[in-house]
Amino acid sequence: MTRKLFVTTALPYANGPLHIGHIMEYIQADIWVRFQRMLGNEVHFVCADDAHGAPIMLKAEAEGITPQALVARIAAERPQYLRGFHISFDHWYSTDSPENVALSQNVYTRLKKADLIYVKPVEQFYDPLKGMFLADRYIKGECPNCHAKDQYADACEVCSIVNSPAALIEPYSTLSGAKPVLKTSDHFFFRLSAPECVEFLSAWLETPGRLQPQVVNKAREWLTGKGDDALGDWDISRDEPYFGIPIPDAPGKYFYVWLDAPIGYLAALQNYFASGKARANGELRTFEAFLSAPDTEQIHFIGKDIIYFHTLFWPAMLKFAGAPYKIPNHVYVHGFLTVLGEKMSKSRGTGIDPLRYLDVGMNAEWLRYYIAAKLNSNVEDVDFNPGDFIARVNSDLIGKYVNIASRAANFITKYFGGELQYSGDQDMLVREARSLAALARENYEARELGKAMRDVMSIADRINQEFDARQPWILAKDPANSAELQDVCSRALHGFKLLTVLLAPVLPQVAERVAKELFGLDRPFQWSDADVLPTRVNPYHHLMTRVDPKQLDALFEVDKESANVNADKPQGAKTRSASGPTSGRDAPVTVGALLERSKFAQGAGANPTAPVPPAGADAASSTATISIDEFKKIDLRIARIVNAEHVEGADKLLKLTLDLGTETRTVFAGIKSVYDPATLKDRLTVVVANLAPRKMKFGVSQGMVLAASGATPGLFLLSPDAGATPGMKIS
Repeated sequence: MTRKLFVTTALPYANGPLHIGHIMEYIQADIWVRFQRMLGNEVHFVCADDAHGAPIMLKAEAEGITPQALVARIAAERPQYLRGFHISFDHWYSTDSPENVALSQNVYTRLKKADLIYVKPVEQFYDPLKGMFLADRYIKGECPNCHAKDQYADACEVCSIVNSPAALIEPYSTLSGAKPVLKTSDHFFFRLSAPECVEFLSAWLETPGRLQPQVVNKAREWLTGKGDDALGDWDISRDEPYFGIPIPDAPGKYFYVWLDAPIGYLAALQNYFASGKARANGELRTFEAFLSAPDTEQIHFIGKDIIYFHTLFWPAMLKFAGAPYKIPNHVYVHGFLTVLGEKMSKSRGTGIDPLRYLDVGMNAEWLRYYIAAKLNSNVEDVDFNPGDFIARVNSDLIGKYVNIASRAANFITKYFGGELQYSGDQDMLVREARSLAALARENYEARELGKAMRDVMSIADRINQEFDARQPWILAKDPANSAELQDVCSRALHGFKLLTVLLAPVLPQVAERVAKELFGLDRPFQWSDADVLPTRVNPYHHLMTRVDPKQLDALFEVDKESANVNADKPQGAKTRSASGPTSGRDAPVTVGALLERSKFAQGAGANPTAPVPPAGADAASSTATISIDEFKKIDLRIARIVNAEHVEGADKLLKLTLDLGTETRTVFAGIKSVYDPATLKDRLTVVVANLAPRKMKFGVSQGMVLAASGATPGLFLLSPDAGATPGMKIS
């Protein structure tokens, strides 16, 4: 049965350009959406600029323009990012729209009728010169703990203590320099702690499959907290001056931006339907009918920093506002994007600017594949490692995937006029393709993109191995082998077509070229094409280039001017989209050092910056200490050795196949001198799971098993206690 899907990503705040965290989220959602479209499902994929709030009002004022003009300027920049990374939103809108005004006021009015809105006085700091109430991020002063000057009210950057505006010594407004004064104003609150809200949210959180287990646990903590941690009511109003949506019958009061921002999802959908573009099977949909239909699924992709709003406030608002509003079916949460295990920092050369990525000539589909290969359904950070990026793209996409077509198609077009012929049981080929497509479908649906990519590359490995084993370049020398040559190349190209269908959500541009240029289709691939045997191919045209390491150098060049600007930027710029958090206050490092870190992580050489022990010093005693945060970057996992075998031509290496619970990896370990492969099978050991893959003469090693050694001879593989299972994390 065809599904009806309403899919959104978190709204980016309209006070600046999109950053790489936005792009990561959009890529993840776009892959899932493209997969659903390939299945033939009805998908409406929308987003919008989050346009309201004090920061935008103040930035526009500083530039001498209206907030609307600022938002329009930012919005005009969005298409270059979306087109550049092949993000296929059906519609992009703004929360500063007539639809959002009407919907927000309607939701508020319904909640008020349900007795879930009340008013109470709130005391806040007020800037008498600016004539406005101040959020904590606009108040600075002397820290009462360490007496550092010019510290923000919410946290001291020097001693890290959490302060309040009232605790600061000599506080001042960062907007005018005036001393803030306490002033009382009536605020509107949503009664989130009402028994009916708590009862609903408890049931909503426990619905199987609605949220990831980690998200359920975190939301449950907030919902069941006691004392100071008890679930509080939600302040939904702000006083003028404020750029936002007026509260009905309350002059001078505006909705806090977090009330109208998620309603912006609905406003974008409503505007899309009103445009006449939202059709399914030729039928023009209406917003109200689509939204209220029982079989419509509402799905949000968000970052882990905005769970609170999307799993408590948002569903409660929708529930008690009533039809046609409906609660989300799923909220899919992802982690941050880091670089070499660290928070992104432009000034340190560890930030990734999306437009710079495109400007230096890097292929958007390289990044789409790399992110897909690292993503799973859990709330885990995704780390960008330059060395790993080069290895994955060049090895997987070029060395495995594209390599199949570039070799096999040339034989077919040269010797057989492009005609494909298969010897033996063709039904078996179809059944096998159908089975592999079904497995990939399960992984895509579950957002286990990394597993889907590993399975795809495993298929590619097998196709390449079979192709090489049959040696078509030898067969081509003897006309008597013509039928066998045609069969070998036809099977390889059938496999390549299957791989392309399975990769199409991730590599949409390459997949469309393959469908049209190589296989002669007049449309992009559908999922049902996976098990259809191709009968002809056209001449092969180059599909993708390798990553040049110099492109990574250019990507991570430190922009000193930008770094200096970032270093002076005030805190508090807010965003609706979870991303790799950035910092502009770190000391800069060179690009060479950045890439050297990447090489060291792959085991390519010693760390050139490591301290040299003094002569005669004990190695153990001279080891530099590390912080707990540095240790936490190492992902140690329990692994079961599924298979161990000798490596032809290697004196020290054994090839280990490891089961990590959710995936299987290959690791080359230098333990041949002390271990017989037959004795290692089914043994548990410890593996460094987040070590960048290292391309070796004998293949790619995807981790490192740990072993102990000392002054006396011997090498001892580490083993966990009984009861440990593959995939367990060591901490």
